[in-house]
Amino acid sequence: MSSLYERRLAALADTEHAQLLARIQRGIEKESLRITPQGHLAQTSHPESLGSALCHPYITTDYSEALMEFITPVFTDIDRALDTLDDIHRYVYNNIGDEFLWAASMPCVLEGEENIPVAHYGSSNVARMKTVYRYGLGHRYSRLMQTIAGIHYNFSMPDAYWPLAQQTDGDSGDLQDYITDRYLGLIRNFRRHSWLLIYLFGASPAVCSSFLRENRQHDLIPFDAKSKSLYSPYGTALRMGDLGYSSDAQKNLSICYNTLDAYIETLRDAITQSHEEYEAIGLGDEEHQKQLNTSLLQIENEFYSSIRPKRVARSGETALGALRRDGIEYVEVRCVDVNPFQPLGIDAGQIRFMDTFLIYCLLADSAQCDDDDGDRIAENMQRVVNRGRESGLQLTTADGEAAMTQLAGQLLMPMGEIARALDRACGGNEYAASHDQQLQKMENPELTPSAQILQQMADKDEPFFRLAMNASEHWAEEFRRRPLEPERLQHFEEASRESLLRQKELEDAETVDFRTYLDNYFKQYDAL
Repeated sequence: MSSLYERRLAALADTEHAQLLARIQRGIEKESLRITPQGHLAQTSHPESLGSALCHPYITTDYSEALMEFITPVFTDIDRALDTLDDIHRYVYNNIGDEFLWAASMPCVLEGEENIPVAHYGSSNVARMKTVYRYGLGHRYSRLMQTIAGIHYNFSMPDAYWPLAQQTDGDSGDLQDYITDRYLGLIRNFRRHSWLLIYLFGASPAVCSSFLRENRQHDLIPFDAKSKSLYSPYGTALRMGDLGYSSDAQKNLSICYNTLDAYIETLRDAITQSHEEYEAIGLGDEEHQKQLNTSLLQIENEFYSSIRPKRVARSGETALGALRRDGIEYVEVRCVDVNPFQPLGIDAGQIRFMDTFLIYCLLADSAQCDDDDGDRIAENMQRVVNRGRESGLQLTTADGEAAMTQLAGQLLMPMGEIARALDRACGGNEYAASHDQQLQKMENPELTPSAQILQQMADKDEPFFRLAMNASEHWAEEFRRRPLEPERLQHFEEASRESLLRQKELEDAETVDFRTYLDNYFKQYDAL
């Protein structure tokens, strides 16, 4: 490794500063489909007893009324984050009757576009904008694609880390500019190496055939003659490939992560310049607007990426505007599958390795990216998504082809030192244990979640739907047999009531019509 990497790690692991590693900030956002007892997508509205999906601090919806999203606050303690996510699940199960939460990323039985209800958030302008944006996604990519669930992991270093890091690097510029540049370096490294996370934790190698449109091309294999499951024999995370969050229109969109200015400008252009394919869809009328605009991206969120730079936006502020105002505050990792073998879809061991991985990406040298680098990133991602457990799989590098196992070893070796430093800061040996588990997965692909899913399907002669349905029923029973303690129940009930009041306040406070609201919102991009 480079001398700069070694200096950065030594400074962070030094006895005087080691406690900084125990103060990493993290938050979890987990999506789950609501389903009927028969395993079909729920057609019911978001339960009013769960409060306002627009304003609730913990519980909202994503694309569909049936696609729930659970949000934890920011924690420095992994167990507290997972305990809160567990509490949210238990509270939700207290409010959805006989419905279940689907325990996988790839969706349950779907019965066509018209049976995927788009999420609604009320009559305020911000609520209408969220709904129209979702109608636009449906017109552009199909509603089917929007039923895929995932987990987003938000990560940031403690504020006290950055002056130390800046001093270590010998940087004398503005501190926030330095923080932003370092997070951009993390993002560039993450994009180059995230295929490793896909191999280690990918949990979507199979899919119910009801998800695939008749005209959607694929190379998946039928599970058996009678089932409607399809799978990829060596696949890891179909959610991250062409069957998941992908767009032919976006494939020619080259977003630059070398500087914040370049990132903002390339995304702003995609949001402000009309796209011929989406012009053909049209805007519809004021009563039934089809999409927010005809640009390549309606807003920043439409850009499908495995990781995003983020800053908490102010009310009415665009995501790019928040970044322009004060730089990058944290990163959002978006390539995590829901693991059906885990009650929450993710566990502490996975989080510990993700912390290790992200710190490595932060500390390691991070060369500027170009189009060739972007092509290699996309190619390697597709190879690991579709063939990650294939013996002898080769990935592409700037110096030619190399074995995936060799490249993984080159990444995992220095991560071991980071894991040990995290254990010294946090106590115990759980980071090192998680790191060892990942080494074992490289030696034995059958230990990966994707392999375990396919193995269970084969051993029990059960298609993907039955495996995921069994897991959904099992975890539902586990959550339901552990009702919330009265104090925690009261906390969530109060949050639900307050969210409904906040939604009504927003609706009562409207002073402009929706068209004017959108015009004012999109004018912000002109000032970036």
